[in-house]
Amino acid sequence: MFESAGSRLWLLLERETMTDRDKGDAGANSRRCVVAAGVAVGVIGGLAVAANLSPAKAQVVTAGPANGLLTPLPPQARVTEGLADLGTVKLWYWDTGGPGEAVVLLHPSSGSHEVFPFQQPVLAAAGYRVISYSRRGHANSETGRDADTFYQLDDLLALLAFLKVDTFHAVGTALGGYVGLDVALGHPGRVRSLILACSMMGISEPEYQAVSASLRPKGFAELPAEVRELGPSYRAANPAGVAEWKARHDRAGKSIGVRFRNKTTWATLAGLKVPVLLMTGDADLWIPPSLLRQVAAKIPGSQVVVIPESGHGVQWEQPDAFNAEIMTFFRAHKAR
Repeated sequence: MFESAGSRLWLLLERETMTDRDKGDAGANSRRCVVAAGVAVGVIGGLAVAANLSPAKAQVVTAGPANGLLTPLPPQARVTEGLADLGTVKLWYWDTGGPGEAVVLLHPSSGSHEVFPFQQPVLAAAGYRVISYSRRGHANSETGRDADTFYQLDDLLALLAFLKVDTFHAVGTALGGYVGLDVALGHPGRVRSLILACSMMGISEPEYQAVSASLRPKGFAELPAEVRELGPSYRAANPAGVAEWKARHDRAGKSIGVRFRNKTTWATLAGLKVPVLLMTGDADLWIPPSLLRQVAAKIPGSQVVVIPESGHGVQWEQPDAFNAEIMTFFRAHKAR
C-alpha cells in the first residue's frame, strides 16, 4: 500500500479528536496535533496549521470552524461573457477583466461556468481578474468539429490566448482539477499556483485507483447527483441551496469526454514545479482526507486543507472557508 506512516498517524489522531467531540469536549475543536517532531502548531486568521508530514513533503491544514452552510448567494461582479471562437470550437466564458492577476476557475464534471457564484465576487473585489468557462458539451458551449481528438489542455490554452492571459492561478474542482493539473505538468511557467479541490486528479497508479474505487458502494453512480456530490450536513441544513445547486447541475449538461496530454503518476507528481494546495471535504466519498494526505505525501511542498462539514463540492457547501484558504494561498504566491 502507498499509505504513509504519517497518514496512518493522522487517522489515529483524527479518531481521538472525534471521540473528544462526541463526548462534548468544548476544547476539541481548538486542539491541534503535531505529526512531525519539532513542528510547532500555529493558529493564523482562524485557521490551524496542523502538521508537516516531512520537511520536503506536505503541509496539512484543518480549516475551521464550519460557518458557511447557509451562506446566501452574493451579488455577482460585472463580467464580459459570451462564446469564444477558438477555431474548432466555441466555448462559453465569463471574465471580470481588470489588471489584476488572473484566476481561472475550472468546473467539475457535474457543473459549468455557473458553479462559482460564491468565489467570483470575492476574488474580483480583492483585485483579481476572475475567469471561468464551460468545457465542451457543458452549458452554452459547443462540442466542436474535433470532438474525437481534442485535448482539454489545448482548449484552455486557446481560451487564454483569446483572452490575452499569460500566467494565472488555476483553481480546479473535481474533474476541473484534472485540467489544472494537466496544464501545470505541461506548462508550469504559465501557472502561478495550483489549487485542486475534491479532485482525484486522474492518477494512473493501479493501487491508488483500486483504493479510490473501493470507497463508493455498488449503486453509488445511480444515486441522485446531489447525494453523490453534496455532503449530508449541507443537504440537511440548506435544502434551498441544494435546490439551487441541482438547478445549475441540470443546466450544465454532460461532458463529451476528457483527454489529457500528460499522464499523472507518482513520478510526475513528484516533479511538479508549481505551488500546490490540495483541498477536500471531510465527507467527500470521492477523495476523503486520508487518501488526499497520501497523495500529498507524493507532492513535495504541497499543502492539504480539510474543510469540515462538506462533501464533494467544497466551493459551494463551505464557500467562506474555501475562499479564505484560496486567498491566503494566492497571496503567498503573489510574487511568483
